[in-house]
Amino acid sequence: PAARAVGLRYRPMAESARQFAQRFERWFTRVHPRIYLATRGWIGHRLGWYPSLVLETTGRRSGIARSVVLPYLRHGDDYLVVASNFGGDHPPHWLLNLQADPEVRVQIRRKAFNATAEAVFPGNETYEDLWRIVTRRGHRGPYERYRKQTARPIPVVRISDRSGPQV
Repeated sequence: PAARAVGLRYRPMAESARQFAQRFERWFTRVHPRIYLATRGWIGHRLGWYPSLVLETTGRRSGIARSVVLPYLRHGDDYLVVASNFGGDHPPHWLLNLQADPEVRVQIRRKAFNATAEAVFPGNETYEDLWRIVTRRGHRGPYERYRKQTARPIPVVRISDRSGPQV
C-alpha cells in the first residue's frame, strides 16, 4: 500500500524472490569459474556437497573458449556430468558446444587436462546405467526432479582424460 502511494509497482514477494534467484544464478555462473581457476580450485571446488570441475568448451559459433563449473562424479577413469540445465526446456549451451567439438579442457582443483566429452542420451545402451550411477550417488533428488519437469531428454556426459588412465 505505501509503495503504491509513491508510485512504485507492487510485486508479490514470491516473484521478487524468483527474479532475485535468477539474477544471482546468472551472476554466479559467470563469476564461479573465474574464482575456481584463479584459486586453482581452492575456492569453488565444492558446489554444496558435490565436488565440481571447470569444463571449458569452444563456442560452436564464436570459437571462443567458454567455461562452466559443474558437479561431477568419477566413474572408473572417466568423469560424469549431467546436462540438466536445472530442468529447463532448452539444453545448456556448453552441451551444444561440446556436441559441435567434443575436445574439451577440464580442471579439477589444481589438475588441468585435455579430454574428450561424449553426450550419452536416452536410447543409448549405456544411458540407463550411467543415469543410475549419477542419481544413486547423492544427486538423485535434483536430477530426478529435473527429469520430471522437462520434456527434453537429459543426457549424461562422459568426460575421458586424453592423457591416459589415472593411477
